[in-house]
Amino acid sequence: MLSICFYFQVHQPYRLRRFQVFDVRNTNNYFDEEKNKAILNKVAGKCYLPTNQLLLDLCKHYPEFKISFSFSGVLLDQLQEYAPQVLESFQKLVNTGQVEILAETYYHSLSLLYSKQEFQEQIKKQQQKIKSLFDIKSTILRNTELIYNNELACIAEQMGFKGVLIEGADKILGWRSPNFLYKAIDTEMPLLLKNYRLSDDIAFRFSDRGWQEHPLMVEKYAQWINATHGNGNTINLFMDYETFGEHQWEDSGIFNFFRLLPEEILKHSDNEFVWPSELVQKYQPVDALDIPDYVSWADIERDVSAWLGNDLQQSAITQLYELENIIKQKGDENLLNNWRKLQTSDHFYYMCTKWFNDGDVHKYFNPYDSPYEGFIYYMNVLKDLKSRL
Repeated sequence: MLSICFYFQVHQPYRLRRFQVFDVRNTNNYFDEEKNKAILNKVAGKCYLPTNQLLLDLCKHYPEFKISFSFSGVLLDQLQEYAPQVLESFQKLVNTGQVEILAETYYHSLSLLYSKQEFQEQIKKQQQKIKSLFDIKSTILRNTELIYNNELACIAEQMGFKGVLIEGADKILGWRSPNFLYKAIDTEMPLLLKNYRLSDDIAFRFSDRGWQEHPLMVEKYAQWINATHGNGNTINLFMDYETFGEHQWEDSGIFNFFRLLPEEILKHSDNEFVWPSELVQKYQPVDALDIPDYVSWADIERDVSAWLGNDLQQSAITQLYELENIIKQKGDENLLNNWRKLQTSDHFYYMCTKWFNDGDVHKYFNPYDSPYEGFIYYMNVLKDLKSRL
């Protein structure tokens, strides 16, 4: 039997407004409400609503079809505030009983690297949100952008999680395959590894007309999956939910591809769809992985350099976390909420300078004209926040 596990990350940040130095000490209105609302509704129209309807149809037609989501808390807050109809469509999908929801940091933050206490507080806050909106208790953890090292496995074990999702990077696997269950070294924590080649065929290459496999048809893709029989237990297909309609536009054929995919996969009688929580119960780890350095699913490096690769990023985030104790001692919920929203990894991603001149994916997602502009607005906001302590 070959288990196919679909996992989708659903996240949108609170983007900062163009906060000038003249705004410092004059206003604490840090976030661009108009832009955040406009982007959320754009993504809702292009991705969330049509994809949710597609998945709902697939769940009705194939009772054995299963998927999993991880929602950041700040995305759920924005859905409640700007697009409640989208939240209702996710709840309708979850009510089919064919959806699992995973745990993550509420603010899609890099807190694992800077404050273990804050990291655990954010996970608990996100779990409470998931419980209140979907009546689900998450048992599987995925950290922001699949950032992981040995220490995370120990924390996850202490918090009672049953498994952790990580990137199936070549540099941690070596000759080994991502298509088996592994465990973290020195713990019994199961690790579910992303098959990045098959995931990226959909998430990144699907509409690339220069790709030798373009156009990708479901028959060909199912053949690639079926080729794993006899050499693996599971295919973990992890990707951003915005792949559908936002990163891969509707006219690329992405919706029709996914509409036909379950039927094509199920033509092989030894294929099944599973949730992450089922994988850790179904299979035994074949080996232990020792991962002392951080890995992630970002960029070709698959490390944390997308968010912490230059002095701008490191300076901004270091100054932010230096405020943790005094912010929490203040007991001011508004200050704490703003400080936590500033932890969202996207703010530091916008300051990334690698490849920027080549106009790659970093530039596509950047709401500012340059990484330096993003840094300046962020530091102005941070300066105002400090002035209120």
